[in-house]
Amino acid sequence: MPPAAAEPLTPERILETTEEVLRRFGPTKATVVDVARALGVSHGSVYRHFPSKAALREAVTDRWLAKSVVMLEQITSAPAGSAPSKLEAWLEALFEAKRHKAGDDPELFATYTVLLAENSGTVEQHLAELIEQLGRIIGQGVADGSLAAPDVAAAARAVFDATGRFHDPQYAAEWFSPTIVAEFEAVTALVIRGLRP
Repeated sequence: MPPAAAEPLTPERILETTEEVLRRFGPTKATVVDVARALGVSHGSVYRHFPSKAALREAVTDRWLAKSVVMLEQITSAPAGSAPSKLEAWLEALFEAKRHKAGDDPELFATYTVLLAENSGTVEQHLAELIEQLGRIIGQGVADGSLAAPDVAAAARAVFDATGRFHDPQYAAEWFSPTIVAEFEAVTALVIRGLRP
């Protein structure tokens, strides 16, 4: 059912509708015409905001990834909390967010897996933002003596890589194993122990 025509056509509204269309048709069959039809507008109206189907898909991917960055930034920049506890909370929040996305909406998660492969530049920027957040947490720990890392940026990258099984979409099938939480906790504890002075 198309939304009320009086509602203004904004990039955010287009992106929300694109998510619904992708969920319904999948990434290979969804078209800009489908998005326009769901919005009750011409496809030219969508193109005025996004110049191509690729640009629209990239914007949807960026929007999806940005949600994680914003949520994790709350942990990263929280004024209270030790660096080791922030690091543990950050890793747990990332893992839980990814598990929820994969479990609560598997069709959309599968779609995003395809879009992530298409938009490697967007993904690289997202990963850089996440690693930068880890670097700030580790840097806080180095400054207050609760963590030790001669090269904070390298340590942040190593932590991200070491915990990849719990946030990289290629491992999504494993995230619902009955032992996955215990495995996550063991890896996280090992990583944090390895950073302690």
